[in-house]
Amino acid sequence: MADPKGFLTTGREVAKTRPAEERVKDWNEVYVPGSLLPIISKQAGRCMDCGIPFCHNGCPLGNLIPEWNDYAYREDWSAASERLHATNNFPEFTGRLCPAPCEAACVLGINQPAVTIKNVEVSIIDKAWDSGDVTPQPPERLSGKTVAVIGSGPAGLAAAQQLTRAGHTVAVYERADRIGGLLRYGIPEFKMEKVHINRRIEQMRAEGTKFRTEIEIGRDIDAAKLRQRYDAVVIAAGATVSRDLPVPGRELKGIHFAMEYLPLANKVQEGDFVAPPITAEGKHVVVIGGGDTGADCVGTAHRQGAASVTQLEIMPKPGEERSAGQPWPTFPMLYKVTSAHEEGGERVYSVSTTHFEGDEDGNVQFLHLVEVEFVDGKLEQKPGTERKIPAQLVTLAMGFTGTDRANGLVEQFGLELDERGNIARDADFATNVDGVFVAGDAGRGQSLIVWAIAEGRSAARGVDRYLTGASELPAPIRPTDRALTV
Repeated sequence: MADPKGFLTTGREVAKTRPAEERVKDWNEVYVPGSLLPIISKQAGRCMDCGIPFCHNGCPLGNLIPEWNDYAYREDWSAASERLHATNNFPEFTGRLCPAPCEAACVLGINQPAVTIKNVEVSIIDKAWDSGDVTPQPPERLSGKTVAVIGSGPAGLAAAQQLTRAGHTVAVYERADRIGGLLRYGIPEFKMEKVHINRRIEQMRAEGTKFRTEIEIGRDIDAAKLRQRYDAVVIAAGATVSRDLPVPGRELKGIHFAMEYLPLANKVQEGDFVAPPITAEGKHVVVIGGGDTGADCVGTAHRQGAASVTQLEIMPKPGEERSAGQPWPTFPMLYKVTSAHEEGGERVYSVSTTHFEGDEDGNVQFLHLVEVEFVDGKLEQKPGTERKIPAQLVTLAMGFTGTDRANGLVEQFGLELDERGNIARDADFATNVDGVFVAGDAGRGQSLIVWAIAEGRSAARGVDRYLTGASELPAPIRPTDRALTV
């Protein structure tokens, strides 16, 4: 145990953010650089090294949280990094982007603020990169087997790195022009600067992983031919079909899916554009959807100079503390103020969009909404609450419904789908097609980054066993495992 009295003598302290009025003028990460290291050892010392650490239940990766908390408390950063990487290929991603279900399951969190597990994690990995502790780990020998990975998001990258280190020759196919999937083009720069992806890619290249960009399997290469070329295939194409809003006026110009809007802002940071083709500058912006993707649209609109930003959510406003119906250690649905919300804008709950109104040129100008409430378990409109708000740019951030089928990948492979429209797989993450496996949101449905990495690691074991007859690779989850919720 790091500090036997740490949870009694030290209060919770999290990373400091730069002033909102300062950070909206740039695209750098919102946190004050270097603000964690002076405080993080004491924060790690709050960990109680529980006999049954429920943080392990919260995290699907099986992270050895009490162990690397202890090393961080003692400032043994190399040992902490080794423990961290034992279960997680990309802790710099999860330490910045994960909503930390491990903290929701922290035993200390029963009656005190939980340990800042996420901050400890990102401190360890950033220190490891600065100290040169993160190095390529090429295999000692090659197996002679080849694997294609379709998709370069966290699931695909995790599977590729595990399989490369097991000795297989792995090629990752990505339809975008850069590697990273939604990490690259769905996550704004102010949440995670892309240097963190770039140096992981370089590590993977040094280990032997090959990357093929601007190739969409199903369109540019027939999926069946890809299967003939490789000994095994891992589909990690994500759940990229955005949920639409089929209401009158949807066809008006200025209404876009979040995944049409956000990537263009990131491409400006990559140097592809001087200004994004879709911009919030000077416009009244409405974001439909109250989740993390919606918050990303809010923060992006602030930085582009929006005249106003309004975020709409059809569900009621969550509470700020656990309710009796969301007991520890489940992951509670709580009212969350992200860095984007700190920067301004209005959040409106319990409303539903009825239609859009445009001008004579077909540009959206107003959004009409109505308040809703639950009646006998169903959402119903409240008469007399209709109103309209200015809307010159609307982003739809209502989640995703499944993997892309328009490119022909599913049909060309001949894949079976489950009842939810995801690619079906067995206990080894194998599909109905021999040698074809699926990992991440394409098989699980829309989920968190920690689940994506866990899926990639687990699918890699299934592939390794298929290719060699046995595997020593870890498999932290089963395809049927689900988050601890109510």
